[in-house]
Amino acid sequence: MLKDILKETETRMHKAIESVRSELIRIRTGKATTALLDTVKVESYGSMMPLNQVGTVSIADIHMITVTPWDKNLLGPIDKAIMAANLGFNPSNDGTMIRVPIPPLNEERRRELVKLTKKFGEEGKIAVRNIRRDEIEHLKKSEKDEHFSEDERKRAELEIQKYTDKAIKDIDSLLAAKEKEIMEV
Repeated sequence: MLKDILKETETRMHKAIESVRSELIRIRTGKATTALLDTVKVESYGSMMPLNQVGTVSIADIHMITVTPWDKNLLGPIDKAIMAANLGFNPSNDGTMIRVPIPPLNEERRRELVKLTKKFGEEGKIAVRNIRRDEIEHLKKSEKDEHFSEDERKRAELEIQKYTDKAIKDIDSLLAAKEKEIMEV
């Protein structure tokens, strides 16, 4: 029973870290990355599909993303979908592919993005702490129900605290790396 609780704790904290990582990937840094267009959905033959399922998304250079649709009839809908996504990009259609220039960030925008990354990081840390609280409560209830000793519960609580400390350290390192990436000119 204790092992199950500890395993669940570790899994839930890992998911919280991955959630923060996925939020940070979506933040623009002034450099081209295909992840910037991950949220774009294109209307293709009556259904909404992710952009990477209707064409090839690639990086032409540090400030340019290209989208080559598998069906040339989708050039217009892809162009509209990128504009509708409100990502601040101005795609251009050359008849065979769509070029999406990534404009450089100014200093003020960089600072706003750093604040946003810190907000995501803090939300991740709060999630980790909530997981710790929930799992420790679960341990206390299980101690009464399962009749394992108080010493075992305390050892498990220490283990949960170790998971928590590691998860927060991981989030901090993700934030530091992203902040460095954003502030790099």
